[in-house]
Amino acid sequence: MIKKLPAISVIMSVYNSEKYLSKAIESILSQTFKNFEFIITDDGSYDDSLKIIEKFAQQDDRVKVISRRNIGLTKSLNKMIKISRGKYIARQDSDDISLPTRFEQQIKFLDSHNNYGLVGTNIIKIDEHDN
Repeated sequence: MIKKLPAISVIMSVYNSEKYLSKAIESILSQTFKNFEFIITDDGSYDDSLKIIEKFAQQDDRVKVISRRNIGLTKSLNKMIKISRGKYIARQDSDDISLPTRFEQQIKFLDSHNNYGLVGTNIIKIDEHDN
């Protein structure tokens, strides 16, 4: 059976982000648009970030885990881009929360506007208590 390629490759580099990491990952996995792979690199964390990532990977086969010594955000992102299989690449920071329809809206826009190669989003700033 040939597996369908993902429309989106979501890339996230993580470094000591255990405080917000679960919410960030959950916000991606609960997207209304489901055809994506989620590549997460633990970039040499010394907190429980890797354990959190691995827990989600066991629950959802879209999550691909890379663990390595710390090489920094830019190099980690570039390495994930090289292995991405999606038509589009979406960035997610390990302390960000994406609204549930983010990918659905971005895909709809990009697919109907071939002259665009990049989209962004607005932000809603919250504190550690989601206020």
